[in-house]
Amino acid sequence: MDEPIPVMRAVDHGTAKLMPDVDRKRAWLLTVDGAPQSYVDLDEPTHLEFEYARRLGHVLDTVVAPGRRPDVLHLGGGALTLPRYVAATRPGARQDVVEADLGLLALIGEHLPMADGAGVTVHGADAREWLEAAAPASVDIVIADVFGGSRVPAHLTSTAYAHAAGRVLRDDGVYLANLADSAPFTFLRSQLATFSTVFEELAVIAEPGVLRGRRFGNAVLVTSHHPFDTAALARRTASDAFPARVEHGPALRRFIGGAVPVRDEDAVPSPEPPGGAFGIG
Repeated sequence: MDEPIPVMRAVDHGTAKLMPDVDRKRAWLLTVDGAPQSYVDLDEPTHLEFEYARRLGHVLDTVVAPGRRPDVLHLGGGALTLPRYVAATRPGARQDVVEADLGLLALIGEHLPMADGAGVTVHGADAREWLEAAAPASVDIVIADVFGGSRVPAHLTSTAYAHAAGRVLRDDGVYLANLADSAPFTFLRSQLATFSTVFEELAVIAEPGVLRGRRFGNAVLVTSHHPFDTAALARRTASDAFPARVEHGPALRRFIGGAVPVRDEDAVPSPEPPGGAFGIG
């Protein structure tokens, strides 16, 4: 019986490694320079291993009506975890994936290819450049999961970037982003202030201990021009195997406090996680 073996390769932005999961026959963990980036189970694409990915899945299941075939733009590819999830849960969806690391795309295409007919097209490009060149009102969902190593690049944190993301969304579209921070939440608060310049509705999903400032962790940002069902989203996230809390409305405005939107000239990457061992994608 052939046992899967790890694969290591130099890619454009570091050293990528694919490691098989001994507990799942065709499941793999992708790391880049030791930082966990993606987890994929080729036999069960609806299995979302990372907590933040599960929360993105909860949002998608809440805002995309059953049977609908959304147009989805993924900024950041990794091992294509969320594109596989959407393809499995919303057959017929049209998906574009934008990933700047061409070496990583080649690695994933060789070892963890998407199934034929999945409706997923992968593009080697910078996320912001792609947004700025894309047709307006052309997608229903934007999912941003872009990390350089373990940090969100600075040029994806400004009001100009937020406006570019808002421009490509249809009127009822939703923007989702995987962010990471810890108390005093300088980065997360600034991102909320930044996206509030474009979107009327905002929510954050995170593990309660993260929101209380007890540890560094992921926070999923959800924004839209129109209200979405935060009560249904809160029920889904609270009942998950890894429970999370949804903050929105007055509580979220209090959390933002006096944070100001980020201009391009002031933009900085998200904070470095302590210790470097942090699952991000």
